[in-house]
Amino acid sequence: MNLEGLGEWRRTLYCGEVTKEHAGRELTLMGWVQRRRDHGGLVFVDLRDREGVVQLVFSPDDAPHVHQKAGGLRNEFVIAVKGVVTERPEGTVNPAIRTGEVEVRVRELRILNESEVPPFVIEDETDAGEEIRLKYRYLDIRRPSLMRNLVLRHHVCMSARRYLSEDGFIEVETPVLTKSTPEGARDFLVPSRLNPGSFYALPQSPQLFKQILMVAGLDRYFQITRCFRDEDLRRDRQPEFTQIDVETSFADRDQIMSTMEGLLQNIFRDTLGVELTLPFPVITYKEAISRYGTDTPDVRFALELKDITGVVKKSGFKVFRDTLEKGGIVKAMNVEGGAGFTRKELDEFVELAQSLGGKGLAWVRLTEEGWQSPIAKFLSDEEKGGITTMLEAKRGDLLLFSSDKEGVVNHVLSRVRLEVARRCGLVPKEGYSFLWVVDFPMFEYDETEKRLVAMHHPFTAPVDEDVEKLSTTPLDVRAKAYDIVLNGEEIGGGSIRIHSTALQQKIFDLLGISKEEAEEKFGFLLTALSYGAPPHGGIAFGLDRLVSIMAGTESIRDVIAFPKTQRAYCPMTGAPSEVGRTQLEELFIRVIRPRKEEPGSGRSA
Repeated sequence: MNLEGLGEWRRTLYCGEVTKEHAGRELTLMGWVQRRRDHGGLVFVDLRDREGVVQLVFSPDDAPHVHQKAGGLRNEFVIAVKGVVTERPEGTVNPAIRTGEVEVRVRELRILNESEVPPFVIEDETDAGEEIRLKYRYLDIRRPSLMRNLVLRHHVCMSARRYLSEDGFIEVETPVLTKSTPEGARDFLVPSRLNPGSFYALPQSPQLFKQILMVAGLDRYFQITRCFRDEDLRRDRQPEFTQIDVETSFADRDQIMSTMEGLLQNIFRDTLGVELTLPFPVITYKEAISRYGTDTPDVRFALELKDITGVVKKSGFKVFRDTLEKGGIVKAMNVEGGAGFTRKELDEFVELAQSLGGKGLAWVRLTEEGWQSPIAKFLSDEEKGGITTMLEAKRGDLLLFSSDKEGVVNHVLSRVRLEVARRCGLVPKEGYSFLWVVDFPMFEYDETEKRLVAMHHPFTAPVDEDVEKLSTTPLDVRAKAYDIVLNGEEIGGGSIRIHSTALQQKIFDLLGISKEEAEEKFGFLLTALSYGAPPHGGIAFGLDRLVSIMAGTESIRDVIAFPKTQRAYCPMTGAPSEVGRTQLEELFIRVIRPRKEEPGSGRSA
């Protein structure tokens, strides 16, 4: 089959834009053949482009030679057509698509390119696995659902740029090749050919540069920027990701939060037609952990946790008693109407708790006969009454208990809470619930390294009234940090920064970062702060995660054009891959390969 060029042909509309308003008009359309159907003398072709699908009709009465050529079309052929828009005959309207009331009677056809048989069906519903779809990502993107996600992502970025620009923010690009300052996740390193033995790092965030821009007097900065972290992957994590990054001077926490609420309100209005109600609710970190066991709570449903340590502190139940003697706590959750869960389902909750590091999960069904549970006989009537009152429990409810170290209990019950909500149908399928979490601890204690580490990052400022505690009880110091949570997922986080060199050095001291190490890693920032740094703060939104929630996808990979697998591998390009000896020698690098293990020995050979 001979291929043809476009010549003087110019596309009139996208396929998905053709409606009844165009009836009687001759249009030029271009795209890919979704499918071809021969019905007697007529040939029907669904033509697809990024905006949707329109039905083409080839009739021997309209153009015999064109009708004959249409018989050779196959799926994914690239074609251009000229034809007249007509309304579909009665009974053939397809209300499921925008173009469903019309069809195009084709008078001219050009075949621009042929296609091999695709390795999977290019439709929203496909049985192809993710590995094969990522290998042929250019075909996967043709699927309407993925195409819509990428278009949505574009509109989110454009809305953010408009809002921030109109509010006086300036977009500034910061370096991609920068200095390695490992604090948390591993850096991706890039060897420098011109500086043998030295390495750049790909930025985990533009944090230091955007602070320096504030010192420079730029005042209001933003950037939609790529960031890189060499960490283990999961559903909502990629080695390279995108942030909507913002920093502003002369603003306090509430001003920044208010501005960002306006940003999100505009994004949702512009892209989804959804009107968000402002201001968003605010909860402290301490309250979030107490009520939900996590600092990213999904507050679209109740199922709150209650600390019942005081009620069972003298309990005869050995598990509770042993936990409390070791300084642990006991928390419980009331699943209203949950007494109907089967024993098999309850055992699955117990297994989930154990998989999360808990010792187990105690349960009680409140039935007409009273407390039904393996632990009921170990609790006094007074304890049962106190638990029932605290949990506001009644007949037909299910009570779930966890006892362990505080961190373990919160982790276990927060995850069990989500699973219970899922099985009970408590999680809304639609809607958007935003929540600010504030007053995070400034530090946490790392049991492995036996030192304080920053809860957010070492440039976060402490709450003013807690500064004196830095010298006495640093674990009681609250940070001027704030995270924003959407439907139980963190979509952004930020803080007011330290703008005093002396205070920044004190924080480094508490974190065990010596003056020499601080100078080596952050000397340029400390020097900048000494030249009249203004009070400043900012935030960064995870664009991939935000768009994923807006699009309703299971994974952020479905809103990224070319994502990596969970092994940080690109099946399409084969990256990462080995490079030749010449390239390595130019970079003064020698590769040391992992040693193979001796079969059955568990030891390296």
